Amino acid sequence: MQIILDIFDFIGTQILSAYSIILGIVALVGLLLLKRPAHQVISGVIKTIVGVLIIGAGAGVLVGGIAPLTNIINHVLGVQGVLPTNEAALPFALERFGQIGSLVMVGGFILNVILARVTKYKFIYLTGHIMLYVSLFVVIVLNATMGLTGWKLWALGTVVMGLYFTLMPALVYPGTKAITGGEKFSVGHTGDFSYWFSYVTGKLFKKGTKSAEEFNLPKSLSFFRDTTSGLAVTVLPLYLILTFVSYKYVAAEVAGSQNPIIFAIMSSLTFAAGMTIVLAGVRMMLGEIMPAFAGISEKLVPGAIPAFDCPVVFPYAPTALLFGFLAMFAGMIVGTGLQLGLGALYIILPGVVPAFFAGGTSGIFGNATGGWKGAIFGPFIMGVVMAIGTGWLIPLTGDLYKTGATFGDPFYATVGLAFAKWGDFVGKGGVIGIVAIAVAVALLILVFALSRKYKEIEGEAK
Repeated sequence: MQIILDIFDFIGTQILSAYSIILGIVALVGLLLLKRPAHQVISGVIKTIVGVLIIGAGAGVLVGGIAPLTNIINHVLGVQGVLPTNEAALPFALERFGQIGSLVMVGGFILNVILARVTKYKFIYLTGHIMLYVSLFVVIVLNATMGLTGWKLWALGTVVMGLYFTLMPALVYPGTKAITGGEKFSVGHTGDFSYWFSYVTGKLFKKGTKSAEEFNLPKSLSFFRDTTSGLAVTVLPLYLILTFVSYKYVAAEVAGSQNPIIFAIMSSLTFAAGMTIVLAGVRMMLGEIMPAFAGISEKLVPGAIPAFDCPVVFPYAPTALLFGFLAMFAGMIVGTGLQLGLGALYIILPGVVPAFFAGGTSGIFGNATGGWKGAIFGPFIMGVVMAIGTGWLIPLTGDLYKTGATFGDPFYATVGLAFAKWGDFVGKGGVIGIVAIAVAVALLILVFALSRKYKEIEGEAK
C-alpha cells in the first residue's frame, strides 16, 4: 500500500506539478497519435518543454523586477499584514499536506479527463503549478473546516479538484475565444473568477468604448506600442515615486549596494525584460502544443480543449494587460485601506505579483467586451474584493495564517471563500450541515444539466 502511495506522490510532486513535463508528455502523446515521424516528435516535445521553461524563466525575471515594490509599498503604508502570494504559502502547505495534496491532484486530474470524455465540458487542465496550489488549498480548507484526514480527505478533495479542473476553464472559455478570435484553448489559472467577472462587466461599456489597443498615440509616445518599452516606462514612474518617498528605507533594506534611483530604474527594466522572455516562450510553446493536442482531441477525448496558464493571452492585448494590472493593484490598495479603516483583524497587503498576472489578464478579458473601460473596471473591483475576501478566508485555513502568508489570487477570495464557508457549515453539522450538502448537490446537478446548453463547447466538439 505504501509503495502505491509513494508512486502517486512521485507522480504528483515530480511530474504533474511540473508544467513543462506535463505539456511535454501531452506533446509526445499527441504527436504519436498523429503518427508523426520520429524527428518531428522529438523536435515537438523538446520545443514544447523549452517553451514552457522559457515562460517560467521569464516569469522569474519578471517577479524579481517587480517584487521589491511590495516591500516598499508596505513601508510607505506603514502596515505589517498578510502577504497574498501563492509561493509564500507553499512551504507550509507542502510540509503539512504535501503528500495528500499530491494524491488529490492526481485523482482530480484523472477525474478531469473522465469528465472531459463523458460530458459536454471538454476541458483538460494543464497548468501544473496551479493544479498543485489549488489542490493544497482544498486539502488545507477541508482539514481545517471539516477535520477530514486520510482517505476521506483524499476522496472529497479528488471530487472537488476534478470539478475545478473541468468547470473553471469552461467559465472563461467564451472570453478566451473573444480575445483570441476563436482559438481552441482556454485559460487555467486562479485568476479565473476575475477573468469571467471582467469579461461580463465589460459589456456595460460596450457602446462607444474603443479597445485599449486602439489608442491613437502621438509619435512621441509611440514606444508604448512596443510591449517591452511600454511596460518599462509604465512601471518606472511608480518605482521612482515610491523610492523618493521612502529613499532611506529603500537604500538600507531593498536596494542593497545599488543607488536607490539606479535600483528603481534597473528593476523596471528587469520587469520589462521578464515579460519579453515570457512572450517568446508563449509563442514557442503554442506553436508546438496546439498541433500536438489535436492528436489527443481526435483520438482520446473527442473535442478536447486544453487550458493553459494565463500568459497565453498576453500577446493579444498588451496595453489592456497594463490597464488591468494597474487597476487591480489600485483596487487592492483601496481594499487594504478599507480594512485598516474598519479595524479588520487580518490586513491583506497589496500584492504586486497577483495584481500583474491575475489583474493584467483580467484587463485583457474586460477589454474584449468593454474596451479600455472594461479593462479597468472589472480588475479594480476584483482588486478590492481580493483584499477583503482574502481577509475573510484566513480564519478558515487553519494554521496557515501564522506564517504571515496566504494564497493570493481572485479565485481564493471568491469561489474559494464560498467553498471554505461551505466546508465550515458542513463541519458544524446539524441542520446547517445538511442544508450545505444539499445546496452543493443541487448546484452540481444544475451545472451538469446546463452542460447540454453550453453551445460554445458543443459547437467546438462537433
